[in-house]
Amino acid sequence: MDVVSLLATGLQVALNPVNLLYCLIGVSLGTAIGVLPGVGPVITIALLLPLSFGLPVESSIILLAGIYYGASYGGSTTSILVNLPGEASSAVTCIDGHQMAKKGRAGAALAVAALGSFFAGTVGTLLIALAGPPLAAIAMRFGAAEYAALVFAALLMVATMTRGGAVKGIGAALLGIIFGLAGADVMTGVFRFTFGAPELRDGIDFAALAVGLFAIAEIIDNISSPSRDNSSTSAIGRLWPTKDDFRKAWPAVLRGTGIGALLGVLPGAGVAMSSFSAYMVEKNVAKEPERFGEGAIEGVAAPESANNAAAQTGFIPTLLLGIPGSPVMALLLGAFMIHGVAPGPRMMSEHAPLFWGLIASMWIGNLFLVLLNLPLIGLWVRLLKVPYHWLYVFVLAFACVGVFTMGSSAFQVYVLIFFGLLGYLLKAAGLSPALFILGFILGPMFEENFRRAMAVSHGDPLVFFQRPISLIFILLGLAILALATTSFVRRGREEAAEG
Repeated sequence: MDVVSLLATGLQVALNPVNLLYCLIGVSLGTAIGVLPGVGPVITIALLLPLSFGLPVESSIILLAGIYYGASYGGSTTSILVNLPGEASSAVTCIDGHQMAKKGRAGAALAVAALGSFFAGTVGTLLIALAGPPLAAIAMRFGAAEYAALVFAALLMVATMTRGGAVKGIGAALLGIIFGLAGADVMTGVFRFTFGAPELRDGIDFAALAVGLFAIAEIIDNISSPSRDNSSTSAIGRLWPTKDDFRKAWPAVLRGTGIGALLGVLPGAGVAMSSFSAYMVEKNVAKEPERFGEGAIEGVAAPESANNAAAQTGFIPTLLLGIPGSPVMALLLGAFMIHGVAPGPRMMSEHAPLFWGLIASMWIGNLFLVLLNLPLIGLWVRLLKVPYHWLYVFVLAFACVGVFTMGSSAFQVYVLIFFGLLGYLLKAAGLSPALFILGFILGPMFEENFRRAMAVSHGDPLVFFQRPISLIFILLGLAILALATTSFVRRGREEAAEG
């Protein structure tokens, strides 16, 4: 079947009234949590994982995906109106977006952000549809050695590009790998790291771990923090941009879309790096760079387009290779696994309605977001008035009930509490809980493929260097590690010299 026929099949799935409803709920909820600083899509998706288990797989994934890319839209609203980014990727939008709001042009900034995001999201979704079949064909040639090398490179890339340094990044990932090994051995079936608990024979429950690591840890981390100041909003003004705004914005939207689409595919780059990179490119190519920081419309159009394009193309390695490049993608991969679906090169053939239905729902979801965002700006801003300590009570109750009902076992609540405390300790130590969960998911995948490759080669480790694809991945991972180490050593010498 060609792409058009497959997309038609996907539209039938996406336009199912139930799936359409969950798409609307997902993008609406995503916009709302994008507006609220400190909540974010990671915590929300982690909380909804236990409940999504009871939904059909198509509805569940469409809902969770809508939350993810919907949050990219919502973050721009508070960045522009109150200089308070709801998402890290929207932080750069504050620079020029809020300056426009202070000049009474918040409406134009919000409209350009929404339209640029819609265009970028549409292009990103189209790239998934076009790149899917050829990438799946290439990935079908991967054997155990190639997959092991790919996971090795992905882990190193994400760990070394995370804020806090390569050593802490790799340490967090290794800790996650250790916890991911609990349960039955993939080759022998022998139980390991279960400590006599029968509940751990199938491994640690992913939903309880994710909710504890993100939601509960976030509550513990913020419960002693002072209440945030809900600053007053600026007047929105005229919503539709002027012709001059469009003339300046459309090249920035195109460049931002291209940058975001490229960086979104790379593990570890993410939407935040995409938005910052797009902003710096616009400032460098501008004839009047001094306008940036004073309310330049390009300073809103480029980063908002970049982060939404990256949010879409980030699905490519997750869906087609089974390799999550960000914490949200790791949670979505866990959601697939909860429903018994293994993302990878065979997903397009074995789960075609789900794959193409998800892609079609992204187009519909992006359209929903444009129609929702501008008319409901007032509602989103009112959410900022909600005291945070009210949210903590609901999140805690929601987390405990959701995890308990999934397995009808108090043991899962203990797991939830344990990983809540562990997540808090990781953050206090400067280690990334996001990398922990990536290690938890990718570690068993690496072990399984590594041991299979070694079994096929009768214990010869050269199998990873004799196959060209696996050799390229290994050299790429080592090069990234070498660059990160060199940068770390150089920075240490500079600090010693200054001291």
